[in-house]
Formats: sequence, structure tokens, C-alpha cells
Amino acid sequence: MNLNQIHNVYFIGIGGIGMSALARYFKAKGKSVSGYDRTQTEITDSLQTLGIAVHFVDSVEQINPVFLDKDTTLVVYTPAVPGSHKELNYFMAHNFQVVKRSKVLGMITENTFCLAVAGTHGKTTTTSILGHLLNVCDVPLTAFLGGISENYNSNLILNGTEVTVVEADEFDRSFLTLSPNLACITSMDADHLDIYGDASEIEKSFQDFSKRIKPGGKLFFRNGLPLEGMTYGIDDDSDYSIQNIKIKEGTYFFDVKTPKMVLENLEFNLPGRHNLSNALIALAMAVEYGCPYQQLAKALASYSGVKRRFTYQIKRDDLVLIDDYAHHPEAINAVFGAIEEMFPKKKVLAVFQPHLYSRTRDFIDDFAKSLSQFDELILLDIYPARELPIDGVTSEWLLSKVNCEHKKLVTKEKLLDEISVSDAQVILTMGAGDIGDEVQHIKRRLSNAS
Repeated sequence: MNLNQIHNVYFIGIGGIGMSALARYFKAKGKSVSGYDRTQTEITDSLQTLGIAVHFVDSVEQINPVFLDKDTTLVVYTPAVPGSHKELNYFMAHNFQVVKRSKVLGMITENTFCLAVAGTHGKTTTTSILGHLLNVCDVPLTAFLGGISENYNSNLILNGTEVTVVEADEFDRSFLTLSPNLACITSMDADHLDIYGDASEIEKSFQDFSKRIKPGGKLFFRNGLPLEGMTYGIDDDSDYSIQNIKIKEGTYFFDVKTPKMVLENLEFNLPGRHNLSNALIALAMAVEYGCPYQQLAKALASYSGVKRRFTYQIKRDDLVLIDDYAHHPEAINAVFGAIEEMFPKKKVLAVFQPHLYSRTRDFIDDFAKSLSQFDELILLDIYPARELPIDGVTSEWLLSKVNCEHKKLVTKEKLLDEISVSDAQVILTMGAGDIGDEVQHIKRRLSNAS
């Protein structure tokens, strides 16, 4: 398949974060782009402002006839789309070129210098930092991000096509379509066990990914993982190591030891050691690519973050509201560690929406342990996403295992009232479902109350 000969690109699930980045990319390349999604969101609204037609009813009649020519149209779909989808089945039955998002990403990147970021946690932030560093250093790149960058208000950075920066997603092994020049693995914790079965299979998948690197390329990984390549870590003997960390008014200042030199007095504004680790590996990959130190230091200091990744919605002396995408026990632990470091001795209320019945079941005890660290907990019902309910797997079950004196299961309709009666100085919302839609309502209620 030659992408240059494709005139029209139709997306099934166009509102997804990865899909919408591809839609933006093809639109910028002069292709006709359209698509379907189940629900209208800020992302679909932003696509429509770019002139990309989006509809929300699964019906072939809704599709512009331009996209019904199989000789000029590429159809891209996400694995989250059910097999019963009418439009998807139409395109397949009529022999259109129908491919998963991951395959298209592989096709785009194969003839570029590709930097890929893999790992069960930290992919989106690390990819966003790396894209920003290279962009500030005037690298001719296209960066596909798994979140909305605060610096660019987009999930696509487009400054050329010689270099690509991508998230290498382990879900359904889609990262095995990539052949990067430089790649990193931030973590290999068990996840997606509905796909992999057990932790050893996901580790094997990461091992397979590490073998996808092009000849002469390099693999970076967090120190301690069972891999071969260049290591990175904090206050250790890694090839790239952060040292002499200081915190001043919520900003990190530190040095980085590289294999050749020490980069001194770098500045980074995202809280949490996990984000510091993400910044380090992005910096290491940019250094290995060949970016100059002075520009990298400036770029790192100007990085603003990714929406829903420890995003401050309110930040006052008396009240802090933070929103985060955390949906795995290790990610919750990382967020707790960041809050503990930045706001010691302040009372913390966590609002958590579990994501997927299978993930809740597979990590029930780990979720309970991670959530028990907070002073207060409000739990919402499980967000099902692509799944049907599993008998006995409920938020009530999870709540019963949490060792927290002040804990409560609440419906979304009563969420604002429950938050309002808390005297916590730090309020945290977490989850990968639709809890993000509630954040602005919470912010408004808290702001009006003060």
C-alpha cells in the first residue's frame, strides 16, 4: 500500500486520542479526511473545526460518497470498535483497504528516523516531552501523542516528516508493527491481562519489541528491567542518571550524568519522581539523536505537560485540585508519591473511577492497597469501556477491600455534593474513563464556594 496514492482516509473511532492524531496528520498532508465516533467530545469538535466531517450514527448512509470509492480510500479502525459495527463490516465486505491504526503508524514511520516510546506507564508524558524537546531544537519531525500537549494544545506536533516520534502501544501487541531507530521502555508492569493472559506474556511482548529496533539503533530502559541496552535512573549508576535533585517552589532542579559528560542545573516543572524519570529518558533520547545541550535545557524548562497528567485545575495555598489519567495501581502510587512530595502534611481526598471490569478484577488487591494511602476516598462505578460486566466485579467489592477510614461509593449525580462537604486541602480525580468530563464541574463548584 502506497500512502501517497491514497486520496481519502476514513476513520472508524476517529475521536480516540491516537486516531484523531492520525486524522490531523492526514488532513495536514492534504488528504480528504472524515470519520465516525460513538460520542461527540472536545476532540471531535476540534477535528470538525479543521474541516474534518464527523458523524455519530453507525450508518453507511451517513458516509460522504467520496469515501465509498475503494480505489482511492483507506479505512482505518481502532481495536475498540466492536465486530458488529455496520460501517466496518461494509468496508470489509466490499474489499476496501481496511487497516488498524497501528499498521498505519508503522507505514508512516518505516521510512523515517523513528523514536518510539514504550512501557505500561509514562508513554504519553515521555512522548510529549520528547516531541517538545526535538521541536524546540528545530528537528523536522512529526510527533503522534497519546494525549493533548499543553504546549501545543494538540496531540500532533508537525514540523516536518524526516523524523517521527510515536507512542509504542503494547495493547493487542500493536507496537510490533514499528521499526524504530531509537526506542525506550519505561516499565513492563502487568496490564491488559484480558489480552495477554499473564504477566510473563506481556514481558515477552516487550522483549519482542526490543528486537524490532533497526540495525545500528539503540534501546533505552529503566534500570532494573531484564533487557539489554542503555539504562536510565535516578540517583544510581545508570548510563543516564539524575543527581543532586532540589525542589524550589514546586520546580525540580537537577544534574544529569550522561556517558560522556554531566549536564548541570536543569529545570523541570512537572511534579513527581515518575515525571522526572520520564523527562530523563526523553532527554537521553534527544541527546543520542544529537540535540545541543543549551537548546535542550531551554526546551525542558519550557515543557508544560499533558492534559489529564497531574494537571493542576486549582492551585492555591488553601486548595489544590489535580486531575490525572491514572488507572493502574502503579500509576496511582506514582501520583500519591508526587502529592506527598509536593504537598506534605496536607489532607488529600482521592476520587477514583475504575476502568474496565477485567483490570479491576486482575489487580483488585493492588488497587485496594494503592487507594488506601489517601486520607479520604470517593469511588465511582466501574467504567466499562469495551467490556461487558463480569459477575461479582463491582466498585462495592473494591471499596470493601480499601483500608481507609473515610471511604464512600458515590454516583456521579451526587459527586459534587460529596466533594463539597470534605475539608481536604488537596482533591485528586483519577481514571481513564469519563471522569475527565466531571472535572470542570468540580472546578466550578469549588471556585464558586471560595
